[in-house]
Amino acid sequence: MVNLAEYDFILVAFSGGKDSTAAFLYLLDKGVAPERIELWHHSVDGHGGNGAASSLMDWPSTPAYCKAFARTFQAPLYFSWRLGGLEREMLRNGTATAPISWENPDGSVGTTGGKGPKGTRLKFPQVSADLSTRWCSSYLKIDVGAAAIRNQERFLGKKTLFISGERAEESPCRARYKVFEPDRTCSDRRTVHRYRPVHSWKEQEVWDIIRRHRINLHPAYRIGFPRLSCRACIFGQEDQWASLRQVDPAGFQTIADYETKFGFTIHRKTAVGDRADAGKPYAGCSDQPLIAEAMDPDWNGPIILPEEEWVIPNGAFGQGGGPS
Repeated sequence: MVNLAEYDFILVAFSGGKDSTAAFLYLLDKGVAPERIELWHHSVDGHGGNGAASSLMDWPSTPAYCKAFARTFQAPLYFSWRLGGLEREMLRNGTATAPISWENPDGSVGTTGGKGPKGTRLKFPQVSADLSTRWCSSYLKIDVGAAAIRNQERFLGKKTLFISGERAEESPCRARYKVFEPDRTCSDRRTVHRYRPVHSWKEQEVWDIIRRHRINLHPAYRIGFPRLSCRACIFGQEDQWASLRQVDPAGFQTIADYETKFGFTIHRKTAVGDRADAGKPYAGCSDQPLIAEAMDPDWNGPIILPEEEWVIPNGAFGQGGGPS
């Protein structure tokens, strides 16, 4: 059992999705005051907390949703990102990987990196358990979070618990993750432990705690998407690509055009257009107000619903995931 009271800082990697939400709610149920919990959101499109009217991989509404969640529970929220996000990294052609930025508690923004060796990608991250091939997770989330910890003096000489929402049920690879271990940022200068409190939970348990707290989840779940944050996740099944094409045809076409330009498909053998043709859009894809909500960078819906209004969303128990 992890003694939550012994840590100076408790950080939660918060995508706005169901599993990171469940991890946050777990802390509340254990008596941790919400103001002691820092929500850390890694912006995969590189917009930070500003959001954007259009996004390549993520939902435009996600930054605003995360802000509303943090505001509701009065928990601090900090954004971090690699400049230019996935698109800039994907388009590298004889250039260095972009710098990483993060928000500090005093409102300033820190930045590091951007001076590494030059390299070329010119293709999407590929479906693989290998993080060097599926570089989106490592370059846009794992490395970003680690840089934000290593470059803030407030963590020096302190004890920090970094919480993430991976669950064993999601994939064989995630099943092998340890529930508790030293974080990659742990050193003789700072103590940082990684804790995965919902690792053994079944999806039903995730929905149970969300129902009990009456959380209004991100609108993507109500459309039918089974996961957050990337709406264009490279591990998406055929139905997910069919749904993205219907929800945001212009954004879908941008991805399809990049595949043609690169000569490399995300799934190696099958283009996203063919995968979408083989799929069926989710139930909520015909709900235009709901789609507008998901695509709204100024999302301002409620986070806690009246008990009688909470219903399990269309995306519950859907297909989604990958090897990590």
